[in-house]
Amino acid sequence: MLQPSIDDEQVEVPIPEELPLLPIRDLVVFPYMVFPIFVGRPFSIKAIEEAIENHDRYIFLALQKDKDIEEPTEEDLYKTGTVATILRMMRLDDDRIKILVQGVARGRIKELRKEDDLYKVKIDVIGEDRDRYAENIEVEALKHSIRDLIDKAITLGKQIIPDLLEIIKSVEEPGKLADLVASILDLKSEEAQEILEITDPLERLRKVHDLLLKEVGLLEIQHKIRTAARESMEKDQREYFLRQQIKAIQEELGERDERQEEIEQYRLKIEKSGMPEEVRKEAEKQLKRLEKMHPDSAEAGVIRTYLDWLVELPWNKRTKDRLDLKRAKKILDKDHYDLEKVKERILEYLAVQKLKRDKAMKGPILCFVGPPGVGKTSLGKSIAKALGRKFVRQSLGGVRDEAEIRGHRRTYVGAMPGRIIQAIKQAGTKNPVLMLDEVDKLASDFRGDPASALLEVLDPEQNKDFVDHYLGVPFDLSEVMFICTANRIDTIPRPLLDRMEIIRIPGYAEEEKLHIAKNYLIPRQLKETGLKPKYVEFTDAGLKYLIRHYTREAGVRSLERQINAVLRKIAKEIALTGKKKKYRITKSLVKKFLGAPLYMPEKEKEDEIGVVTGLAWTEVGGEILKIEATRMPGKGQLILTGSLGDVMKESAMTALSYVKSKSDEYGIDVKDFQKYDVHVHVPAGAIPKDGPSAGISIATAIASLFTQLPVKSDVAMTGEITLRGKVLPVGGLKEKILAAKRADIHTVILPEGNRDEVMEDLPPFTRKNINLVFVDHIDDVFKIAIKDFEERLKKVKSRKKKKKEKEKVREGA
Repeated sequence: MLQPSIDDEQVEVPIPEELPLLPIRDLVVFPYMVFPIFVGRPFSIKAIEEAIENHDRYIFLALQKDKDIEEPTEEDLYKTGTVATILRMMRLDDDRIKILVQGVARGRIKELRKEDDLYKVKIDVIGEDRDRYAENIEVEALKHSIRDLIDKAITLGKQIIPDLLEIIKSVEEPGKLADLVASILDLKSEEAQEILEITDPLERLRKVHDLLLKEVGLLEIQHKIRTAARESMEKDQREYFLRQQIKAIQEELGERDERQEEIEQYRLKIEKSGMPEEVRKEAEKQLKRLEKMHPDSAEAGVIRTYLDWLVELPWNKRTKDRLDLKRAKKILDKDHYDLEKVKERILEYLAVQKLKRDKAMKGPILCFVGPPGVGKTSLGKSIAKALGRKFVRQSLGGVRDEAEIRGHRRTYVGAMPGRIIQAIKQAGTKNPVLMLDEVDKLASDFRGDPASALLEVLDPEQNKDFVDHYLGVPFDLSEVMFICTANRIDTIPRPLLDRMEIIRIPGYAEEEKLHIAKNYLIPRQLKETGLKPKYVEFTDAGLKYLIRHYTREAGVRSLERQINAVLRKIAKEIALTGKKKKYRITKSLVKKFLGAPLYMPEKEKEDEIGVVTGLAWTEVGGEILKIEATRMPGKGQLILTGSLGDVMKESAMTALSYVKSKSDEYGIDVKDFQKYDVHVHVPAGAIPKDGPSAGISIATAIASLFTQLPVKSDVAMTGEITLRGKVLPVGGLKEKILAAKRADIHTVILPEGNRDEVMEDLPPFTRKNINLVFVDHIDDVFKIAIKDFEERLKKVKSRKKKKKEKEKVREGA
């Protein structure tokens, strides 16, 4: 610690020209000051011993430029240092020495050498003319200003040794005053060395004055900060003590109850919740209202419920995404077979987030569209698992009240937040995977349209400040990954559809179902029924028989139920007999356990006139659509039955008009269209049907009817027809092709416009054992599907040619 010189006047002792050198680190000793130094380096200890024995206790102190250097050279030391005298020396237990030195004068190194394991220097002692500035007005002004600044620094909390303060106030010499004041300033070693190197007393005094002024300014700012903090603490402490006094008084009077504790608990929860400032103000406002209310009033209960919701929401809690793409892919592949598009999209999201690691990223809004049982909901769970996020599911099927999404206003009895906020609270984090199931089955009535309420929730630009009617304050939904599921998109409002990224999940082919059953369903059901894999073996033939004859679906939900039924029968036999034998599930065993087949192939056994196999897409997958046409005497009317929609009726009219227009080419008597009524019927009349994709099927039935040529029973078709006979592309082709395969149909006619889609999106095994024919005109359909139609066209053409030749001969005669 710095101390003043014991004597105000230095003792005049001749200073030797050569002195031992003590390199010091991170410390500058000014003349006239007494300072303790701890010495540990061997050459420094030698220097102290040499100074005491041979140099009248004089030693030269020089600052190292780099304090980490153990053995400094001349280049590592500042040239200007301090001549000091060793007042006391004490040896310590750890082989170090503690010395008390007193600065005597400035000195400059002329020569440095090392001998006998210590450093010695030749120096020039820098003296000062004490009378040079005796009458200088600037010096007097600087001295007065420095003393005033020191007084101010002390009032602001700076600690100065009283003896040193007295010396500073009594010193008149500018150089000595500058050195004394410099020794009490909070300076870095480089700044202190800079002052030590200034030999002119006035210039040194100016420099010290500037540094002191800067330090006083810093002390004033610190004092302001401390004062403000103390006032705030005093206010908080005052409130705390008052509350404690009120508590003690209430307890003394026997009036203390749980109410005050409840208020304090809410206050503590609000502080810990991490809610934004705007929300915190609202919470505190409601808490103050609760304090003033009678605890048993109805309004107090409403406010308690509201505060419970506010403090329990995860305003600032989030899970950290696991950005390991290989791990995520492994989880997705383990839980679900195929579905490559969905998996690819999730891995893309992870990859982008990995690259943007330190930047905020909005959660994607996906919509999985596909038939039931293909794994849409379970896929959401796998995505959450892969990301390391919480998973919450909300079913929206049948929801018809807008308040179910946005919440009820607190003025209503039994009001509560909407399903979105409920799901966030359930998750406990602000970035869960939130699945909105059956979004295509939302309804609407006089209470509002929930689909319109979802527009804000599923808009990345708006959901950052989603306001639930119950909460009345904004909640940030931008980090939530929304996944919607739907069986069809035509019932989803267009604006809502526009906010979601549609990912179609088609139905599974028989080969895919076989793979899923063996790798996913059977192991899961074995575990469910308590059977061990070594006792049960499903053969491929047995599984295929079960898939074909006991299920008819695009997904695998019904298949899993049937597998469970088979395993239950086995479990029952084992439980009754007590014998554990291996069961090999073959066709015959499936039939024994499950009874007669539920579904048989739908293919027509014989080729018939006016009966065509069409293909339809439904929300539960692809279906075979039988289209029947017959004619009876009448006036040329078109009768349509089978619960057909407007689009399908128009397709039938278009088909009839086209066939009429081509009657001459097809060899049809045009009068037949006026003599007969045409009746087109699509069986399963209780089920509504619509869409343009049955256009070529109806046209084929009508053409077969009027040409009296049968339609091939092993040909199915789908496509829209125009008045010019063009075949236009349609959707749902994978499901339709799979339906044809299930019905054991080997030829499927498809629009040419769908060729690329079919070839790219359909896996090779789906196209196996089936002939896909792409056409762009209805005449090509007739040639493929109607028996002997091409020969009929040739005969008609031949008859026309002969007729023309006869007419030419007659004209020549």
